[in-house]
Amino acid sequence: MDPLEKLFTLLFPYQQKWVADTSRFKIWLKSRQVGGSLASAFEAVADCYDRPSTDWVVLSAGQRQAEEWMLKAHRVGQAFHSAFDTAGRKRGPTVNKSAEMRFDNGSRILALPARPETVRGYSANLILDEFAFHEHPDKIYTAIYPAISNPLKGSLRLRVISTPAGRNNKFFEIWDKAESMKFSVHKTSIYDAVTDGLGMDIFNLKRGLDDPDSWAQEYECEFVDAANVLLPYELIDSCVNREAQKDISSSILEEKRQFFCGIDIGRHRDLTVCWTVERVGDVLWTREVLVLEKTPYHLQEEILSTRIEKCVYAAIDETGIGNAMSESLARRFEFKLERCTFSQSLKAKMFPALRRAFQEQRVRIPVDSVIREDLHSVNEITTPNGNKVFRAVRKVDGHADRCVALALANYAAAQSKGRGAVEEVDNIIMARAKLAGLRPTLN
Repeated sequence: MDPLEKLFTLLFPYQQKWVADTSRFKIWLKSRQVGGSLASAFEAVADCYDRPSTDWVVLSAGQRQAEEWMLKAHRVGQAFHSAFDTAGRKRGPTVNKSAEMRFDNGSRILALPARPETVRGYSANLILDEFAFHEHPDKIYTAIYPAISNPLKGSLRLRVISTPAGRNNKFFEIWDKAESMKFSVHKTSIYDAVTDGLGMDIFNLKRGLDDPDSWAQEYECEFVDAANVLLPYELIDSCVNREAQKDISSSILEEKRQFFCGIDIGRHRDLTVCWTVERVGDVLWTREVLVLEKTPYHLQEEILSTRIEKCVYAAIDETGIGNAMSESLARRFEFKLERCTFSQSLKAKMFPALRRAFQEQRVRIPVDSVIREDLHSVNEITTPNGNKVFRAVRKVDGHADRCVALALANYAAAQSKGRGAVEEVDNIIMARAKLAGLRPTLN
């Protein structure tokens, strides 16, 4: 067997089907973890070798995703180069950079974060990778469509690939109208992929996720109705302000202000997020969105302590793995830290309260696409018995961790009405500690 043909057989059948489809326009609705990026990289690399002076541009949700896609392309390119050597068909080396591959025949692949101003004017074959998660998918599509559809540009190809993320986005629109838009259609659920040979334990995967709605959307390729979203984009955008902050300065922390914070402790793949707000009049201004990833729990506790001690009041999620840390922190900050079990009943109070804060313009958040998507990821679902439940769809960059932290911060501020300033809480701590025969240390 020809070495290049052997490379092709290393792909799973559903990946082979995608690569072999040379339609000008095609769309792939796929499950997570089925190798969609690898298949799209294989197609682009193969096409660049096959057609001299061919350009491909890959648009990803962000810089990190673009770099990860290009890393796969580099590995595919290395496999092709080895296959050429084995077949005695010498090819010059490719030039590999973090965002670019250059081939000896003049072909090129670029991987870029998706921004309308970046892609406007490019005349190249295009891959929209995880398109449902792009920050401005409508603007992206508007920017690229003239070049893709212009017959004077040749027969440029368009690949649209994504896991679903609700119905209120351009990816769903294209998928829904694919036939009339002359798109070749591919769909691969996790069940399809496993049937085709993907080594995945579906039972354990589903049990580990433990979220029926996320499972249906992310692995069964169902579109969760975005009409049920807790915070629509328009509502989120109405509270964005450039004076709100993601990163707090040490000088501000040292000042006596009305700070409140909400803490969501990460478990498994999730992040630990501490969201700090300052009450200014009737408005809660974001002063910091602290994200801790791959940080040992003893260091997390130390870092979080520096935030809690500066707060009037704080709320922390004690559910699951957060129990031990919340218990330890509560021993140090008993009178200014509330431990919250994040049950559906508490969510039924906390999330609607957060929505009201947005509706009444009582919260300000920073300009940040990741925060925006996270806040948008919580859905309000009515069960058959009429109860309201709140569930988060897992996104590329988290599982509503920031939204939970902000909801807790808003809750902490509401619970603390009448506390006024940090000194008042410190006086309570001092008085009760004195009665107990203790000698606390306060900054």
